[in-house]
Amino acid sequence: MVTILFGGLRIKNSEMKIGVFTWESLYSVKVGGIAPHVTELSESIAKKGIQVHIFTRSSGETNDHDIINGVHYHRVSFDQSGSIIHQMDKMCDAMYHMYLQVVHEFGQFDILHGHDWHPVNVLCQIKAEFKVPFILTYHSTEWGRNGNKHASWWEATEISHREWLGGYEASEVIITSNILRDEVQYLYQIPDYKISIVPNGIYKGKIKRDIDPGKIKQKYGIHPFTPVILFIGRMSYQKGPDLMVQSIPHILSHRGDPEFVFIGEGEMRMPCQKLANELGIGHKCHFLGYAPDETAIEWNNACDIVCVPSRNEPFGIVVLEAWDAAKTVVATDAVKIIKGFKNGISVYRDPYSIAWGINYVLDGNGSNKLGLEGKRLVETIYNWNSISSSTIDIYQKCVK
Repeated sequence: MVTILFGGLRIKNSEMKIGVFTWESLYSVKVGGIAPHVTELSESIAKKGIQVHIFTRSSGETNDHDIINGVHYHRVSFDQSGSIIHQMDKMCDAMYHMYLQVVHEFGQFDILHGHDWHPVNVLCQIKAEFKVPFILTYHSTEWGRNGNKHASWWEATEISHREWLGGYEASEVIITSNILRDEVQYLYQIPDYKISIVPNGIYKGKIKRDIDPGKIKQKYGIHPFTPVILFIGRMSYQKGPDLMVQSIPHILSHRGDPEFVFIGEGEMRMPCQKLANELGIGHKCHFLGYAPDETAIEWNNACDIVCVPSRNEPFGIVVLEAWDAAKTVVATDAVKIIKGFKNGISVYRDPYSIAWGINYVLDGNGSNKLGLEGKRLVETIYNWNSISSSTIDIYQKCVK
């Protein structure tokens, strides 16, 4: 191994060098589920002796170069005006120039790994100029984010094009679930031989806390013994928060004491609050908007049920977080990791069905057993050690 200096940091060359390209991470700009996936997967890969460099956006409050938990971070700044397409164009240009600097100091990379459509342009540019292959992980599709339908506005069309282009140019494609694989193949005709299914993961104990649920509830004016149903995620049409709001009157007609906490921001937050008031159940709903990680962790531990009412769900990281806290999950049949009556309750994408599932658990049917089975799956299947090993196997396949 050769020790060299870069950006004032002392590093060591290793046998394989991976460049990860992402628009978000836990140590730069955090937007959604890609951030923990990229960050925690990269850390697990680095622990196995592979040198991992993450190229991502700068928050404006971080160094350009860092080493965090064994992973190298290279953060780029750029003009963030304009549409999301224009922003990602400028991000890719900045990542390209940062890549040249890093290669000058470290040498060329063995393989690149991009996440979703955002860095596709820079991945294709580096592949064309330097013959470095890349892998692309799909976390969702524009079709799915629009509620399982094609959108006609130009940004959506361009995003879909980049999703297709990334899959076409990639040497290998990683998809996090079978249902998302079917969706991607339906949309972009990616052949089976290029696709590997590698699930999302979570660190055991990341969410679980030894707390008093009653004290958390009291902080929000909720009686300590009141059952609370939690929605956590992006407040968007894809994630179905309006379906959960519409289910609440049918839950309250069955049992009058539950309350409902919504954590997340998005275009449907205000419409959902308006809908709750129109239905006369606004006093039972707590819309917290964007909340710090610790608030989300507190509610994952304090709630009685986690509801995932998605219309489209590529994987469902919120399910893993609920399972880590041994909570029972009621989810629509879009969430395929839920196996009905085994590790959660699976319902239709309909307010009446969602209400039925929540009422079933509130009546005491298997709630503890379902959460514990989910926790077992987190410990045995959805852990970063096994997921990183599968990812490294794909890297090695590409560089042979």
